[in-house]
Amino acid sequence: MSVTEGVRTRIAPAPSGSIHVGNARTALYNWLFARHHGGTFVLRVEDTDRKRATDEAYGAVLEDLRWLGLDWDEGPEVGGDLGPYRQSERLERYRSATSDLVERGAAYPCYCTPEELDERRKLAQAAGRPQGYDRQCRELSGEHRASYEADGRTHVVRFKVPDGRTVVFGDVVRGEISTQTSQIQDFVLMRSDGSPMYMLATTVDDALMNITHIIRGEDLISATPRQLLLREAMAVAGVPVFAHLPLLVDDRGKPLSKRWGDVAVSAYRDQGYLPEAMVNYLALLGWSYDDKTNIFSLDELVEHFGLERVARNPAAFDVNKLEWLNGHYIRQMTPEALAEALVPFCAAAGFEAGDDRGRAVLRDVSPLLVERLKRLDEAPPMVRFLFEDVSPDAKAATTIDGRADYLVEAAVRLEGLEKWATAAIEDALRTLAAERELKSKQAFQPIRAAVTGTLISPPLFESLEILGQQETVKRLRRAAA
Repeated sequence: MSVTEGVRTRIAPAPSGSIHVGNARTALYNWLFARHHGGTFVLRVEDTDRKRATDEAYGAVLEDLRWLGLDWDEGPEVGGDLGPYRQSERLERYRSATSDLVERGAAYPCYCTPEELDERRKLAQAAGRPQGYDRQCRELSGEHRASYEADGRTHVVRFKVPDGRTVVFGDVVRGEISTQTSQIQDFVLMRSDGSPMYMLATTVDDALMNITHIIRGEDLISATPRQLLLREAMAVAGVPVFAHLPLLVDDRGKPLSKRWGDVAVSAYRDQGYLPEAMVNYLALLGWSYDDKTNIFSLDELVEHFGLERVARNPAAFDVNKLEWLNGHYIRQMTPEALAEALVPFCAAAGFEAGDDRGRAVLRDVSPLLVERLKRLDEAPPMVRFLFEDVSPDAKAATTIDGRADYLVEAAVRLEGLEKWATAAIEDALRTLAAERELKSKQAFQPIRAAVTGTLISPPLFESLEILGQQETVKRLRRAAA
């Protein structure tokens, strides 16, 4: 085996659900690095954990990557010369590699039961000794192994970590890292059911798929010495370039978790964050182009991205900054694009906006929303009144209370307009307000409450034009009754 020329990166998610934002950041950096260098981005699915990997979760992984705009050159549904790209379809390769390692004397079967391992760990703990695997089966005689086999014991396969070695590798982000093999216990390569452990499968696949750059989270730094020892034992020529990315943390400096809030890409998609905003924000979590530029298109990120500007320090995931970026990208959308993006959010809110009339209404109201929206899911409550009859909520009802006479007069003025247009509507209502000596809030909030059912809506006069003269007058009279 050998590392080929030309940049080849990979993302290797385990399909247990929607991609974590940290894994999405890792995928993005791998994708950007490959695209910047004209290389190949590989998607490999690590689905050997039969309890967690489901077809639904597998589909969610592909959907998340596509939503982010991260297309892959090799992988599921695309193919490639070095596939298959699902580890569940590569089991024979792992078994073959394991058998080869055992034949070379670099690995061995371990017959220790979980109960025996647990008991010996407790004894080691009580005696103040290291609690890792104690190499009980490392030098078993053939006779001893045969005895275990005759007793029906199953076995895992462990890697025989060499003694007295120092494993050194260079990390683009963190510099030189060294580890003594005395700190590494003999780790499991193959489970007793014949399924591979992560350490074996990822090392075999990185070698066979000629991955040249391994860009991943810093939580996997400790895995690197073990993988390098494995590569050496498998006679893999060459060593990939490693870059371990800083962790993503919350506002308390703790690693992102579900206890903090949403950590799945799909959760942000469902809340109405745009993929352009998510990609832009993820790129800035650990990388910067300079000290002032925050807005990047995907093409600009490809042009400027480099591992040399990746920071070591943890990157804080700030939802407020993400919302600010999302608002920026919403403001860049055309009315047609925003209207189309809002259709599924309206449907999720319980009203249909996907027909011709609905899309036309959304196109009309979209220019009124762009300065108000930080997320797309904020729009349905603001525009519901344009699609269905509404009843005033509690605050709106309080605002309407005692204003029946005023609402009737507003209905009369609006009903008499010959031309139903924003300017004419505004002129009629401002004239009425001046006659009644009312400030804007006193004059217009009762009308907003009566027509939209809420005190929060797009600009009033433009909204009334979109709603239509007949429906506006009807709602004003009903609220006054």
